[in-house]
Formats: sequence, structure tokens, C-alpha cells
Amino acid sequence: MATREPAGPPAAWLAEAFLEHLEWERNLSPATLAAYRREVLGFVAFAHERLGLERPPQVGGGAVRAYLAELHTRGLAPRSVARALAALRSYFRFLLGEGVVTINPARAVPHPRDLEHTPAIADRYAIEELLESFADTPAGRRDRAVVELLYAAGLRVGELVGLDLADLGLAQRSLRVRGKGRKERLVPFGRPAAAAIAAYLPDRASWRRRAAADGAEPLFVNQRGGRLSDRSVRRLLDAAVRRGSELGRLHPHSLRHAFATHLLEAGMDLRAIQELLGHSSLATTQIYTRVDLAHLMEVHRRSHPKARRGGSG
Repeated sequence: MATREPAGPPAAWLAEAFLEHLEWERNLSPATLAAYRREVLGFVAFAHERLGLERPPQVGGGAVRAYLAELHTRGLAPRSVARALAALRSYFRFLLGEGVVTINPARAVPHPRDLEHTPAIADRYAIEELLESFADTPAGRRDRAVVELLYAAGLRVGELVGLDLADLGLAQRSLRVRGKGRKERLVPFGRPAAAAIAAYLPDRASWRRRAAADGAEPLFVNQRGGRLSDRSVRRLLDAAVRRGSELGRLHPHSLRHAFATHLLEAGMDLRAIQELLGHSSLATTQIYTRVDLAHLMEVHRRSHPKARRGGSG
């Protein structure tokens, strides 16, 4: 299905100037020019009319991902979606050279062929069901606090079990986390995780009285009072998943994936997510732009009334 072209894109988008650049400076063939025209004007119409964006600097990676997902729901094959992405990368590269934008928002969006190997992302409603499955018992309260914090703070399981009581700022809803290379970062968490931790702390105090004094004060402990292990976290998560109906096998790292992807879907800047995850390189965090687009396409496929028309996608 052809992308609808707007009757006349706003002058601020410089779409016609870009097309003239392709024709006279890059000397592209008429067929290639027609394809660029269709994709760029289609995107401008989508960004301006559907997203309410007035100027190119307002476009972020999320807008580009949303447009590609829209093409996917129209039944365009991955190859066609890839061509649209290539056109947008070229278009924003032109705008970057003209000083209209300071970044190319299409560069961070992955090529559709890369989406086949992205990890599955747990749906937020399935995670809520998972969290509600824990019994109101000492072990159940601890296990819920563990899972709440894995999801709410995007922690690696090793970071979680390495937390000490002194690392917890419950009133401030923050954690001091030691990541890879013992690099420290401050990570906020929300009220549900804070409530779960507050409910667990009396049980922790009771279990700690059974442990021999060793100078350590781990935040998460087993029923003998010792520090909870990585293996124990994986076991408790496996047990919780078996009680749920909407989740397949869920590794603790899946909750970290979900944390990052759901923040990206909500519009958080990728560099802010990088800081929260403790990644030393933005390139590592950019995997979540790939995951986000794959997840967005799947959500569209399942929920959009026209997503199944016109092709497989």
C-alpha cells in the first residue's frame, strides 16, 4: 500500500529542498527520486498530522519508530520498511548538514532485519499479574520485594543480591548500586517497590537474628539470615512464573529489559536510561531502541484493527 503524500508539507520541514538536493546534486534516477518523495513526504505528514510535530528538531527516535510501526501495520514487508528507514536517515542527514537539526534521530533506529533476534519483552500487565501472585507470607513478601525492585530499578541480579541495607534510601526511594567494575550509581524506584520493601523489612529483621554476626548487612536474605544468592533469585522467579498465565520462561534479566523498554516507550531519553542501567557506553543501551521497535510492531500487530491486512509483516 502506498504511503499517502500530504498536499503540501510545512515549509519548515525542507522536504522539497531535500528532494531537489537528491535530483540535482546526487543525480538520482527518477524511480529512486519517486521512492524518496513517497517516504519523506509520508513521514512529514505522519509527524505533522498524527504526532502534532511542527518542526524537524522536535522529531526524536520515538517518532521514527512509530512511523515504521505504522507502515508495518499497513502490511508493508520488512524490505519496504527498511527502505523507508534508509530514506529517513538520508533526509535527516541532509537536515543535519543544513543546520536544521543537531542529531539524526533515524540513526539510532535499528534496521528491520535486525528485529528477528531481539529478546522477548514481558508485557507490563503480565508483570503486574506476576507481582500479584506472591503470597502474604514472610517468603512471599521478600520475593515480591525482589521482583518489584528488579523491574522498578532495572537491576542486574548480581547488583540486587549485592545490595546492603545501607544502600537503601527508603524515604528517598533510591538505591546506591555497585555495577560492573564496582562503579557506583544512584537509582530511583517507585512507590510500589518502596511499599513492597517496607513490608519485607520486618521479616528480614527476624531472619537476621538467626544469622551469626559477620559484619555484613545484606538487604535481601534467606530464611537463615544469610545473603540471598543469584540462584535463589532465579528459583523464586521461576516459581512465580509457573503461577502466571501470561508469561513464558522469564529470566531475571528479562525484567531489566522490560524496565528499559517501558521507559523508552514512555519517551525517556536514551542517555537517561543509560545512566539508570549503568552502561558505560551509549552503544550498549541502544539495543533497547531495537527491542522497542520490535515490541512496538508486535503490539500493533496484535491490537491494531487493520494490522493483519495486506500482508504478513
